[in-house]
Amino acid sequence: MAETQMLHAAGSRKEARARVWLQTGSGRISVNDRDLAAYFTTVALRAAVRAPLLVTSTQERFDVVAHVDGGGVRGQAEAVRHALTRALVVADEGFRPVLRKQGLLTRDPRMKERKKYGRKRARKGFQYSKR
Repeated sequence: MAETQMLHAAGSRKEARARVWLQTGSGRISVNDRDLAAYFTTVALRAAVRAPLLVTSTQERFDVVAHVDGGGVRGQAEAVRHALTRALVVADEGFRPVLRKQGLLTRDPRMKERKKYGRKRARKGFQYSKR
């Protein structure tokens, strides 16, 4: 990867969509123009975002800039993780096998089930009253 080159990748989870730019640097991660710790307040969400960097041992090698919208906080964290994984594969194709083995390259296909007619939600029925 060239010194000034920025790599771009997109990822998604549920209704959340993330775009990530990678460039060589000191390991700074910003999400929506805020620091990672300020945007994702829980340790689990920050760990989910950092997972691809930890697996490939590149925590101190790249600066990450992410823009994410839609969905909830957990979906956004996993969308950033998915986009970051794809960007790392663009940076170095040698990362692909280790990221695939950890299941980070696969987009999670689970989505919210649609509401059905005659039901309160997707599966919950209306309360039955015998009398």
